[in-house]
Amino acid sequence: MDRLDAMAAFVAVADLRGFSQAARRLGLSPSAVTRLVAALEERLSIRLLQRTTRSVTLTDAGARYLERARRILADVEEAEGEAQEERTLPTGRFVVTAPDLFGRLNVAPLMSAFLARYPAVVGELILSDRRVNLIEEGVDTAVRIGVLADSSLFARKVGETRRVVVASPEYLARRKKPQSPGDIASHEVIQFTGLTPTPEWRFSQQDGERSHVSFTPTFVTNSADAALGHAELGRGLTMLLAYQVAESVRAGRLKVLLSKFEPPPLPIQLVYPTTRLLSAKVRAFVDLAVETCNWQFVEL
Repeated sequence: MDRLDAMAAFVAVADLRGFSQAARRLGLSPSAVTRLVAALEERLSIRLLQRTTRSVTLTDAGARYLERARRILADVEEAEGEAQEERTLPTGRFVVTAPDLFGRLNVAPLMSAFLARYPAVVGELILSDRRVNLIEEGVDTAVRIGVLADSSLFARKVGETRRVVVASPEYLARRKKPQSPGDIASHEVIQFTGLTPTPEWRFSQQDGERSHVSFTPTFVTNSADAALGHAELGRGLTMLLAYQVAESVRAGRLKVLLSKFEPPPLPIQLVYPTTRLLSAKVRAFVDLAVETCNWQFVEL
């Protein structure tokens, strides 16, 4: 058994939660992947994976071994890359994903600038408010807004944005302006599920305590554009991210409410699946974003 091949097989099975999927990634047969993982378990005298007819999950020992195996494989790849002068100009297919509206407004221009600078790259930009699995879907880099939950990914902060409650002047002319989060329950509320999946908004009190305010929405949508448009028509309050409402606020179509109760800003991050070795494409894209993008959406 080649120990590195066995480690690579185990990591692929753990990442993709299946032997067949791992086999396709590695260009091996499922039986070959099964033999490699079994040989690794036999060598270690521990079970790394729990197998059923429907799923493959990590044991506790497997979860601990997975992080070590990732680091070992990354070190080997890094050493080989340095020996082969991996710091070459970016070439080939490069896939980036971002939230729909943020991607259209901010990431698409960055991608265009990147492709102009590196013409040997074939770029693909996937705009979706769905949380894309980078490893399973072959994505090189993602733009994520919010705290990173997946510890297997590395994030580079490139900006931040506020969560703001807004309403139109027309709506506020006929309804009493809310003075505190508790006033929201008596208002018409537009729920954007991409930001708040449940009918509840979070706020920060002046003493630093967090509070949650529940409401009964009059309109629910997974589209920031739809929530924005409904609010501009005077149909109620909505909570969106600052970059989503910036133009409407500056044009006077919406007003920001309850700003002193806002929760802390959310980070805007570039995320990729390894901390040890960046491809030339990912490194160049991150460097260009840091160099050229002003993604600070705090002041309105």
